[in-house]
Parts: sequence; C-alpha cells; structure tokens
Amino acid sequence: MVHRVLFWSGFGVAVRFWQLGLEMRPFFNRGSLWAYPVFAGVGASFGYWLQGVDERQTAILQERKQAILDKRARKAAKDSEKTTAAA
Repeated sequence: MVHRVLFWSGFGVAVRFWQLGLEMRPFFNRGSLWAYPVFAGVGASFGYWLQGVDERQTAILQERKQAILDKRARKAAKDSEKTTAAA
C-alpha cells in the first residue's frame, strides 16, 4: 500500500514540475513552495483511494472465482453421479 501512495505522491510533485515548466516559471520560487506538499498530498490521497478500490475489486473477484469453482465442483459431482447411475 505504501508504494502506491508514494508513487502517486511523486506523481503529484511531477505534475507540479510539469505545470511550472509549461508556464516557464522557476521550479523553486520561494513564494510557490507551498504548492509542492499540496500536489503531493492530493496525489497521495488519490493513491490511498486507488488502493482501497483495488482491495475491494480483488475481494469481489476472489468471491466470484470461489463461486465459479464451487459451481464447477457441484456440476462435476452431479455428472459423475449420472454416469455411475447409468452404468
């Protein structure tokens, strides 16, 4: 989880660098240094939210996978009962 939050924090800072580069402004101007933690915080919060989404989707996929495997096992047992009853 930490790696995803750190990645998106770095992405937020990179977006700030990109923004200042497009505006052709200095990267480390004393009056605009407050924006770097803001961009990093927004990026980190997005990464944290994305981690939660990933965990929820993984849980849903595991439940569905288990349901499908159970269904296949029931069908295989039912088919084997039919073949033994028919023989």
